[in-house]
Amino acid sequence: MALRLSEAKARAVASAHPDALIIGSDQVATVDGLIYGKPGCHERAVEQLRALSGKTVNFFTGLCLHNARTGLTEVCGVPTLVTFRDLTDEEIERYLCREPAYDCAGSARAEGLGIALLSRIVGEDPNALIGLPLIALCALLRRQGVAVP
Repeated sequence: MALRLSEAKARAVASAHPDALIIGSDQVATVDGLIYGKPGCHERAVEQLRALSGKTVNFFTGLCLHNARTGLTEVCGVPTLVTFRDLTDEEIERYLCREPAYDCAGSARAEGLGIALLSRIVGEDPNALIGLPLIALCALLRRQGVAVP
């Protein structure tokens, strides 16, 4: 799902930028066979955080680099395992009142106050969890002939 969404985002702007390398990225959280996207509202964010409380969740970030000039598209996915602390309803409410992460898969912003909800993060790219896996992006850019750095 995250791979399709990241590719769709990149292709959606290709006609407006016909000579560009276009980056698309999106993320989902998965645990116990369920997929959690962006909650969109307070009620669903509370439900998500209750469901993720005390669990290790795979935050899967899809990345797409689309070359609008050549039509070449590369996609990859970067997983990050995140363990949530056991959260009380009061902690969930306090968090969402201070940082309404309704546009974040899993309803927690690890680059902000949401880090306080977590007990462990394991992944190959620390930037993947915040939505743009820069290590993977640099590899895709190099394959397109872009010198990084």
